Amino acid sequence: MDFQIGLVIAGLAVGFVVGLTGVGGGSLMTPILLWFGIPPTTAVGTDLLYAAYTKMAGVFVHNKKKNINWKITGWLSLGSIPAALLTLWILDNIKTDVTTINRVIKYSLGWALLFTSVAILFKTKIAKFSKKHAGDKFHHESKTQNVLTIAIGIMLGATVTLTSIGAGALGTVTLFFLYPLLPTPKLVGTEIAHAVPLTLVAGIGHASMGNMDYMLLGQLLMGSLPGIFVGSMLSGKIPDLYLRNAIAIMLFFAGYKLIF
Repeated sequence: MDFQIGLVIAGLAVGFVVGLTGVGGGSLMTPILLWFGIPPTTAVGTDLLYAAYTKMAGVFVHNKKKNINWKITGWLSLGSIPAALLTLWILDNIKTDVTTINRVIKYSLGWALLFTSVAILFKTKIAKFSKKHAGDKFHHESKTQNVLTIAIGIMLGATVTLTSIGAGALGTVTLFFLYPLLPTPKLVGTEIAHAVPLTLVAGIGHASMGNMDYMLLGQLLMGSLPGIFVGSMLSGKIPDLYLRNAIAIMLFFAGYKLIF
């Protein structure tokens, strides 16, 4: 495809939001790509590798600030990577035409956006509820907590591979529930660290199926790499309540439009 400055600006804006809040990567970029007329399969495949490279910069900054719990990242990956590989195998072996696959992905995208918007809107309430029940059984039994973390990884692996959405918003909210005493910057950093191997595996898988536009990927990265670096540096210093609510409302209407 031809060079479009609008795609570079979109990458810059989305990268900044991801670095600042830990959400908004695929959930913002994929609808933007659809708006630019990119087919759903190409949008998802390209966005996955875009997310992987973008969040690598975020991992560098968050790790430097000691905002990553690598143990939690490992348990999440133990569930998400096999789930991503299984989802890729199913997509590759479905004997149907591209139009049908595009329709399925577009419909799945819509529902993923709706769930993501709700997760973002109720993030604070979920966090308060989780802290209230921080003394519950599963928060103290590491074996149970680890199993639940792997289960969350499985859910995220399948969802992200199919739609490129969920690694940030849904992942962070579910971590709030399981690890209520973990500071927000550490939750954001941990989920960004987990998203890198997941989106990299899923993105390479989609690329092997031809669902990739490398010119498009290059334009998005031109904007997103500096964007996420600046956003990550400002993480925890800028109140993101209004930004999150605005993102949630946008995602809700984008999801509604895709479904209905």
